[in-house]
Amino acid sequence: MKPLLNVAAGESTATEAGEQEVTGEVLAIRGGRPLTGRVEVKGAKNLVTKAMVAALLGETVSTLRDVPDISDVHVVRSLLEVHGVRVEDGEEEGTFHFDPSGAVSAHFEEIDAHAGASRIPILFCGPLLHLLGEALIPDLGGCRIGDRPINFHMDALRAFGAVVDKSYEGIRITAPNGLHGANIELPYPSVGATEQVLLTAVKAKGTTELRNAAIEPEIMDLIAVLQKMGAIISYEPNRVILIEGVDTLRGYDHRAIFDRNEAASWACAALATDGDIFVGGARQQEMLTFLNVFRKAGGWFDVREDGIQFRRDGALKPVVVETDVHPGFMTDWQQPLIVALTQAEGTSIVHETVYENRLGFTDALNQMGADIVVHPRGLDTPGRRVPRRALEQAAVINGPTALHGADVVVPDLRGGYSYVIAALAAEGESIVRNVGIIRRGYEKFLAKLDMLGADFDVIG
Repeated sequence: MKPLLNVAAGESTATEAGEQEVTGEVLAIRGGRPLTGRVEVKGAKNLVTKAMVAALLGETVSTLRDVPDISDVHVVRSLLEVHGVRVEDGEEEGTFHFDPSGAVSAHFEEIDAHAGASRIPILFCGPLLHLLGEALIPDLGGCRIGDRPINFHMDALRAFGAVVDKSYEGIRITAPNGLHGANIELPYPSVGATEQVLLTAVKAKGTTELRNAAIEPEIMDLIAVLQKMGAIISYEPNRVILIEGVDTLRGYDHRAIFDRNEAASWACAALATDGDIFVGGARQQEMLTFLNVFRKAGGWFDVREDGIQFRRDGALKPVVVETDVHPGFMTDWQQPLIVALTQAEGTSIVHETVYENRLGFTDALNQMGADIVVHPRGLDTPGRRVPRRALEQAAVINGPTALHGADVVVPDLRGGYSYVIAALAAEGESIVRNVGIIRRGYEKFLAKLDMLGADFDVIG
């Protein structure tokens, strides 16, 4: 690797015409070299950012450990600081201390300036309503991979007694009569809406019953954080979570659950490049569903006390996958897996049932030589187990096909990672633009690629 100094970690934004504005790093990647070596994964992006927000609920200092150095964490830290929370680095790398005693309201402009493309401000609502009686949400960004309706969040907040007012600046939420427990049933087990309910219900008066809740491991870890703070939360196997509101909460000391999305991404990189990667910090239990599919696709893995080793076990095999909420196959896992499936001997099918636009990244893979056909209305195939949704799509991947270099633009976090891995598996040189987006969820991404033997330059 030959990095250039002072390269900003950029994001993609939407122009008025709906086109993608490209900023951030550009990589020149020379493929055809297996990735081999060891990488470490820290705390899950989908937990640490929410645990940071939860610190607003405590009356004493909170400590969060194993926090990854990613841009989403930087965004939440700046949002906490603009609301008056003092954030300090701990002596141990990846440790933060949060002191909410000086919390104050912030203006739309301040929140918008610090939030950037992140959608995390919406999860500040419950804690800020309890702490300050008001929450402000500017226009929300995030990866453009499909509909992420905030109506789930707003309906839940209204059920707690919040008043939602919209203006040209964004959304102002108040609770003139305080927040009370509610009976809420989500139309879909949304992770974000479940987090919203948890962060709001823990200090609402009375009991909240949440039905059709998300039960991802990161949700369970957030519940563990809140319980450490003094919350009373129980859950039942039928996706029902019960929260008994309490008057006060204290700070927490917590080590975040590992990032299973990053772990699965490196596992797929080993498959795609015919490499051998040990993922330190990965655990078997939270990856059971992924590991089954990995093995069916021709992967080999060895679970050890300090992580999991991944590599191929002979020729790759076609598989049929349906994404679903936990304990199903995560939508975040399918994109890097599809890159590996371009090298499988036969036809694979990936049914995407969570987001309607998450297969758009396959256009660039076809540009690189893949044979992938996207069915925008999904497919009825024998043996379907996940209920069909109106928004679902399906990708049919025919392999193996030789991948070659191309000039591609990163569209979103997981798709961007997949482009880089495809370029590393391809023959020749690829130019991958807008790589800064990948920093949202992958700590020290370029350094890890370098450690695994990737051949690339940062060229702009």
